[in-house]
Amino acid sequence: MREKLRSLVAEMVRGGVPLEMACREFERLFIQEVLAAHEGNHSAAARELGIHRNTLSKKLEAPPSRLRRVSLAS
Repeated sequence: MREKLRSLVAEMVRGGVPLEMACREFERLFIQEVLAAHEGNHSAAARELGIHRNTLSKKLEAPPSRLRRVSLAS
């Protein structure tokens, strides 16, 4: 898994993705996966993430990053 992540990070760096944008996108996707694993239960997902459910809701309300505009080679 670490090698896959390293490869993705290298691709993002080559594509000019800023660190802040990469971190926001990673966090958003991670949260969405945990939320899906808990079938949308915000309280359970927040517990697993170690954050308050209100913090989870705020993070989900934040506008998505514009990472999709950066074209990364497939």
